[in-house]
Order: sequence, then C-alpha cells, then structure tokens
Amino acid sequence: MKQRIQQLALVLACSLGLAVQAQTAPDFTLKALDGNNLRLAEQRGDIMLINFWASWCGPCIQEMPALDKLAQKYQMMGVQVWGVNVENDSSAAKAYLSKVQVAFPILFDVDNSVSKDYSVEAMPTTVILDKDGKVRTVHRGYKPGYEKKYEDDIKTLLRE
Repeated sequence: MKQRIQQLALVLACSLGLAVQAQTAPDFTLKALDGNNLRLAEQRGDIMLINFWASWCGPCIQEMPALDKLAQKYQMMGVQVWGVNVENDSSAAKAYLSKVQVAFPILFDVDNSVSKDYSVEAMPTTVILDKDGKVRTVHRGYKPGYEKKYEDDIKTLLRE
C-alpha cells in the first residue's frame, strides 16, 4: 500500500511539473505485438518513452507517426519507445497497426494492471524514464507539437 501511495504521489507531482526526487518506475512484463514478452527492468541503461494509448483515442492515433519518428531518430542513442495499448480487447488496436505500422514495440495491457500502476487516467499518457529506470516526466494528453516536449526531455536525459 505504501509503495502504491508513493507511485501515485510521484506521478501526480511529475504531471504537475513539480520538482521531485525521481523514483523507480513500476516494473512490468507485457506481451508485444510480435509475440515476445518484454520486461521493463531489462531495459536499464536506456532512456524509455512509454506511451499508453487506445485505438479509439483520436489524439493517440494522431500521435503514433510522431512517436515512430522519435523512436527511429533516437534509437541508436540508447532511447527506446514502447507503446502500451490499454484496451481489454486488442483486436481494434491490431487492426489499426496492420494499416499504420510503427517500428517500435507495441505491448498489450489487456487487464490494465500496468496502466493502473502508472495512474493512467488520460489518453494518451506518455511517461519518460531515465537510464536508471526512474520516472522523470509524465505528459497527459496530446496536441500536435507535444513531440517537441518529448524530444526536449530526451535530450536533457541524454546529456546527463
């Protein structure tokens, strides 16, 4: 219970832009579109951009190509982008992804356990972790141009 309260406080503080001591992001393992299981803790050493999305969310769909460009641009610098679909039935997401392909891994949180751990309440929600797996920023929602904020966050973390 104490860990859950700390997680919620961290996510709230980051979303409000408050200065906080970064805490380690909740670990998770999810099945990806390609059938492989991916575990967050195994990615330590890389900067992680985790985007929680749904196929019914217009801004999520609008953001996908921008996330793909970021993923391709920063992959060789130790930055990973993961898309986490939060729908209980992933068939609509898979249909969308058959038309609009992205190079980054898409994972499926069909029981919403991961999105609950990250206090995802808005679609999309983008969480950026540093190389130590600590939550550094949380962005809720999307409007064109937000990818510039993500890129600024990534550049800051690359300089550390």
